[in-house]
Amino acid sequence: MSNTFHFPVQIYYEDTDFSGLVYHANYLKFFERAREHAIGREKLLHLWDAGIGFVVYKIELTYSEGAKFGDILDIRSTFELDGSYRLNFHQEAWLPDGKKAATKGLIQLVCIDGNGRLVPIPTDSLP
Repeated sequence: MSNTFHFPVQIYYEDTDFSGLVYHANYLKFFERAREHAIGREKLLHLWDAGIGFVVYKIELTYSEGAKFGDILDIRSTFELDGSYRLNFHQEAWLPDGKKAATKGLIQLVCIDGNGRLVPIPTDSLP
């Protein structure tokens, strides 16, 4: 398992739904931004130029506590290579002073080429 990457996310009014809590699908966006930050812009651009991209293979999410307008979440991300073709990101959204993660996710990524064919994860692209 890798080091933990931290990525702060401020919750805006537009992130919430009628209940006043973050709309559940927005956690996917928060996790996506954190993964991009963890991998790094330069590495992602290099892959893009080589005709390779990460795509989501599978997602598992567990919601325990909702964030609300004004909160600043700490998105914590770790990853592990699972064979040659799968990269597992373990991601958690923590509220300030939270005793446990408000939301947990396991996001499995694979890489494809420009023709949509599966290719091995380039290990030089890992954070």
